[in-house]
Amino acid sequence: MLIDYANLKKAHAMRQKEIEKAILQTVREAHYIMGDKVYRFEKKLVEFIGGGYAITCSSGSSAILLALMGLGIQRDDEIITTPFTFIATAEMIALLGAKPVFVDINLDDYNINGDLIEQSLTEKTRAILAVSLYGQPPDLKKLEKIAQKHGIKLIIDGAQSFGAEFEEKKDSLWGDVATTSFFPAKPLGCYGDGGAVFSTNECLAQKIASLRVHGQEGRYIHKYQGIGARLDALQATILKVKLKYFSEEIGLRNIVAQNYKKYFHKYMGDKKIILPKIAHERTSVFAQYTIRVKEREKLRDFLKKKGIPSSVHYPLGLHLQECFKDLGYKKGDFPCTEIASDEVLSLPMNPYLKKKQIEYICKNIAAFNEHI
Repeated sequence: MLIDYANLKKAHAMRQKEIEKAILQTVREAHYIMGDKVYRFEKKLVEFIGGGYAITCSSGSSAILLALMGLGIQRDDEIITTPFTFIATAEMIALLGAKPVFVDINLDDYNINGDLIEQSLTEKTRAILAVSLYGQPPDLKKLEKIAQKHGIKLIIDGAQSFGAEFEEKKDSLWGDVATTSFFPAKPLGCYGDGGAVFSTNECLAQKIASLRVHGQEGRYIHKYQGIGARLDALQATILKVKLKYFSEEIGLRNIVAQNYKKYFHKYMGDKKIILPKIAHERTSVFAQYTIRVKEREKLRDFLKKKGIPSSVHYPLGLHLQECFKDLGYKKGDFPCTEIASDEVLSLPMNPYLKKKQIEYICKNIAAFNEHI
């Protein structure tokens, strides 16, 4: 059975005529950087999340950097964040000369454990940078209360969760500022790199919009030291088309997740596998469908022979990465992160997976577990 992990070809085929018509129109207009196409897409983003301001940019990484710069994060400031995420989360902190301060995760949702944050706060702490991993936000209400209590900022790295909700409000509207990524494999992906920053604060949004074009307020008039982080008009054109169908695709992703749960329970019960858990006050866009298993690498090899692709997000906590060795962390400092790093396995997840494909995946994982 042929199974595609993200099925980007199918995603394009579903909207091919509309997307290619929009691309051709943009090319013929020959207006490739910023302009009306970008501003219209930003307006649609605001409509989708239900308020605030949206500032598009060149990638999810640049979105985090712009958010930090917009909040005035400087050298030697400390930012609380998670060690279980893609490196860009902490990398952008370090790039500004600030210090990532890691706090361990919950094993229920793989997000930062809010109960552990306050013991890591110091007089240098300026913000919490929380990640919505695998498509589900963390406990945003708890994080907001901590941030407000201590007079620090809350940043939501929603690179994997755009469209997800906490207490019926999109996670892009929580905190002081939020970010996302439009990397092709994300639930809402463009055909290259892209990202966005969100805020309900008009002054902050205006500053970030300026920072993405080298701190410019008018042509060759610069208020801030910024960066070049603009979203291409072509990517905005593609994303504007895809956004029209995004709510439908989130629904399909959740159906895929429900079918995984159904077939895992049918063939395995609760034995030898931990399935994703979505908290009652939250929704997930299932950027990944990630389970936890023992003997992960043996299972991956077994699945590969059966034509089933898989991926590991993420095999090594940031506290153990060589590039962060100067932070002084060691193995054992974040036990939940290390358990997750050893056991998580992401299975094929896209809106187009058929029931028979999902059943085939679950049956094979069950068969593997019968023999270990």
